[in-house]
Amino acid sequence: MNPITRRTCLQAAAAATLIATPLAAPAALAQGAGQGAAAPGTSLEDRPLFGATLRTLPNGLRVAHVEQRRAPVIANYAYVAAGGGEDPPGLSGIAHYLEHMLFKGSPRVASGEFSRRVAREGGNDNAFTSRDVTGYFQHVEASRLPLVTMMEADRFAGALIPAAEMESERRVILEERAQRTGSSPRALFYEGFDAAMWGRQHWRGRPIIGWEEEIRAISHADLLAFFRARYAPGNAVLVVAGAVSAEEFWKVAEAEWGALPAGPAVPRDRAPPPASPPEPRFVRNDPRLRGEANFVRSWQAPSMTAGDSALADPLEVLRHLLGGGQGSRLHRALVEGGIALAASASYDGDVAGWTDFDIAATPRREVAPERVEQAIAAEVKRLLDAGGPTEAEVARSIRQMSAGSLLALDGLGAAPRMIGNALAIGLSMDTVEYWPRRMRAVTRDQVARAAETVLGRAPSGSGWLLPEGVAAPAEVRL
Repeated sequence: MNPITRRTCLQAAAAATLIATPLAAPAALAQGAGQGAAAPGTSLEDRPLFGATLRTLPNGLRVAHVEQRRAPVIANYAYVAAGGGEDPPGLSGIAHYLEHMLFKGSPRVASGEFSRRVAREGGNDNAFTSRDVTGYFQHVEASRLPLVTMMEADRFAGALIPAAEMESERRVILEERAQRTGSSPRALFYEGFDAAMWGRQHWRGRPIIGWEEEIRAISHADLLAFFRARYAPGNAVLVVAGAVSAEEFWKVAEAEWGALPAGPAVPRDRAPPPASPPEPRFVRNDPRLRGEANFVRSWQAPSMTAGDSALADPLEVLRHLLGGGQGSRLHRALVEGGIALAASASYDGDVAGWTDFDIAATPRREVAPERVEQAIAAEVKRLLDAGGPTEAEVARSIRQMSAGSLLALDGLGAAPRMIGNALAIGLSMDTVEYWPRRMRAVTRDQVARAAETVLGRAPSGSGWLLPEGVAAPAEVRL
């Protein structure tokens, strides 16, 4: 399953109104708001979404807790602040490879036994690798929290990573790559497009699963070095949500995780974006493509952790009003206008390092591709020429996004995924807890500035995925 960040959870909820592997010292300062009734007169949108509490153990491990007692179950999530973006040059895919190998045993848990034990307890477990984090989680009956905590801490402390099982797992990963990417024209296109926009060896241009030739080159020594450098309490986050009190959780976490040595703190080394895309116009013709073509235009954009972070929230609003659903500008102009089957905008600001702002569209089969590219350029130009969106558009988008965010409270895994991702990339818990309030503070002028800065001035590129024999139209300059 894909990792869920605050953005993905909240935007999915609003629409309704990262690669997976199947399968004891006292606590320090507490932070965050506890659960309980909001102060009189406090609106729902001014309350914390989850009422989480946060502590940091002496070894540097951050542990967050969310009490939810709708059912006698818990979700236990452990995050490492290292994902595909931390893969060393020439070793793309190593974070994901290591994720697989962490199911191959630890001092107290035999190879493959982790998932078997969870299954015997009626639970489920999984893991995922995104560009920013590697995450491991279990959903079990609440009384089994000590068991899964013990097993998780055990593999973080001393995963065996047996050389004897490395080649069989390499074959699994190569098959996963073939199924997810090699067999999909669209997946191959977007993999190539990212490399064209950022560079094949830039951390944003490399696929999280890795380039095939580099997956084949990863050695046992490489895996051990990455594990020893990155898997340490000071580089990790533990989040538990469910039917367990904070006191019970702290006791279990301290007992199993507290004795782990802190390990070295390893900062992220995220390179800035290139001055311009290495290949600003990327075209791929695929003979397997029998359906519609795809067009995408991408701009380099700041995030909450890199560049002008003050633009991140306004860019979220801009994304919504441009391409966030049926009422958006792009939907009205392209889909209701009869030239596209779908049109959308995307932006992910809660990431480590620079990100991008994208507009994508799928032309109708009977429509010439250039008409879609021209229509998108015209819509962007209209927005910029007008000095940004209207007050009404901004207010409507903020209202829809904020209302939809309340739906993110549902589901046991939402809180640990959103909070864990935020903490692992260096954001505070409040960036999740008070997201609706932050959105309501965004002004029209801020959105206009974000649009001009990114859509008007930032380096950009475009790409077409087309059937074999169909020529790409001439690029429309913005």
